[in-house]
Amino acid sequence: MSYQLYGIDPALIERVKFKLRNPVIKERLIMLLQSVTKADLQNRTKVTQLIGIASGILGENLTGFQTNQILEFILSQKIDPSNTFHLIKLWSMFR
Repeated sequence: MSYQLYGIDPALIERVKFKLRNPVIKERLIMLLQSVTKADLQNRTKVTQLIGIASGILGENLTGFQTNQILEFILSQKIDPSNTFHLIKLWSMFR
């Protein structure tokens, strides 16, 4: 899996996936990410803020190192939220 190449712990991913089964948490994250653009996802400051807010919603206390790993992963993916192919690619990584 691609995220593992960035040192992101698979156990963290599994905890997040489990928590996203809760419709309230899922809806809060959807609302957080609803207006995010491709430019936002290439902006280190904005992505760091999004990671912080998302980790708060999920109740995950991330270390600075973990936040940096996730930040580098997101930036390297060059995600365009309006591109369906990009979203499918991400979905398949985290199934």
